[in-house]
Amino acid sequence: MVTNSWRKYVTPCWRPSVLRQGENCSNKVGDLSGRVDRLWWYKDIGLHMYGELSMAVIQANNVLEDQCQVESGPMSYMEAGPRGTFVGIYDGHAGPEASRFINNNLLENIKRYTFEDREMSADVIKNAYLATEEQFLSMVKKQWEIKPQIASVGSCCLVGVVCDGMIYTANAGDSRVVLATIEKSGKQVKAVQLSDEHNASVESVREELRSLHPEDPNIVVLKHKVWRVKGLIQISRSIGDAYLKRAEFNKPPLIAKFRIPDPFEKPILLAEPSIHVHKLQHEDQFLIYASDGLWEHLSNQEAVDIVHHSPRNGVAKRLVKAALQVAAKKREMRYSDLKKIDRGVRRHFHDDITVIVLFLDSHLISRSSFQGPILLMKGAGVAPGDADA
Repeated sequence: MVTNSWRKYVTPCWRPSVLRQGENCSNKVGDLSGRVDRLWWYKDIGLHMYGELSMAVIQANNVLEDQCQVESGPMSYMEAGPRGTFVGIYDGHAGPEASRFINNNLLENIKRYTFEDREMSADVIKNAYLATEEQFLSMVKKQWEIKPQIASVGSCCLVGVVCDGMIYTANAGDSRVVLATIEKSGKQVKAVQLSDEHNASVESVREELRSLHPEDPNIVVLKHKVWRVKGLIQISRSIGDAYLKRAEFNKPPLIAKFRIPDPFEKPILLAEPSIHVHKLQHEDQFLIYASDGLWEHLSNQEAVDIVHHSPRNGVAKRLVKAALQVAAKKREMRYSDLKKIDRGVRRHFHDDITVIVLFLDSHLISRSSFQGPILLMKGAGVAPGDADA
């Protein structure tokens, strides 16, 4: 049952929404069997170098701001170099331009630095993040006079690389990856979070911001019961958001709501990711990579339990549906009614949600010489008529 307080948003939107292929999804060479169904893009089951995978994306915004990709194969420009599986989830805000840019450039930068260093490492990934940031800010500078709003666009950036018996996790923003591992007793599967989150709602993040900006008493502000950096944005790390990185972009013609009155010399937000390296164990079962839209409604353990007790086929979509059912319940409405709501108005009920479940089959991981297939898959939001997408 939809409550009266939400009926004014919902009633005009209870109609079919027909999206053409390409309006909310794009598939790249390597696997063309992902499916589009209204606001969904999903790949129920597929293969990567170390096992099976499942992917799903649900749109809530008028233009889907989430982007994601998976690639298995060489992790450098040298065919004989490191091989592995790369996962990226890019949760954009204020527009899709930054997440699309990352989707097209970050992995290429990782391959370039891996080629130069002849190995995969935390430094390779960090340098690739910073290079992608510089490339995006250069684009902002070129477009600043004709498209000043590009300075307000940014994206969270979550990356996972499974390579040479290690899981590398890098994060800037509040997306999350959770590892499912069998406890020593062998009776339960435990959720282990591998990523740090950079959201001002976390006390340690607020402390970090205050230590980096001791001269600014308003570096974090509690606004409408939500902690925000400079009263504007919840995340403290991102790629993009040029208006909070360089003062030259925090002035007219940028619209007033993004401008801050106090001048600043050093970046307010950081692009450098937090990175963790985990050595793969025989007990490690699967990884759940997801944008924060999933974690708003499901705990780490709830998500792991759903995957553990479900068939692999379609499990990413099953996770998203579980989150949507919780979102509907919070608004005192049926899930069947939520499904009828079109993009745009949907954002009042839930965020764009992207989920990638990566299964870890130990018999493949142990074969260091395994020359698996080259797989490239992207699930992406494309605005109608956007020739650059």
